[in-house]
Amino acid sequence: MIRDGMIAFLACLLTVACTPDSPRLVAPNQIDVDSIPLPLADTLADAAHGETLFVSRDGGHCVLCHQVAGLDAEFQGDVGPALTGIGSRLSPGQLRLRVVDYELVQPGVLMPSYYRIHDLYQVSDAHEGKPVLSADDVEDLVAYLSSLKETDA
Repeated sequence: MIRDGMIAFLACLLTVACTPDSPRLVAPNQIDVDSIPLPLADTLADAAHGETLFVSRDGGHCVLCHQVAGLDAEFQGDVGPALTGIGSRLSPGQLRLRVVDYELVQPGVLMPSYYRIHDLYQVSDAHEGKPVLSADDVEDLVAYLSSLKETDA
């Protein structure tokens, strides 16, 4: 039942974020193979705010599908991969592209695109032309995920 709720939530995110005629927030020339090397925002990223976004229902709510060992969260999902140590496996640029639009890395993926406003359908008027996360929020989330390093056990 919880899994069905997670899938419904993800489907909602995909359908309320944008319309098919919206412009691209990230130009193709910003993408280098499987990463967006340069930050989307000029502000200093805040990993603590990124952690808040990770668990927040009003933010990315990444914890609905992902787990991080030691994270203080009431519930952690298992639809997506565990992200413990992800900062040791992927560069900030790779993390950035996956948060922005994982569909570009793995077509057909269930994970929503958090910084995309094109090629999505059934968008509510309140959400039309707006990404799920701002550029600053994406950078904060990337800073948090980048801080999740593998530890020697």
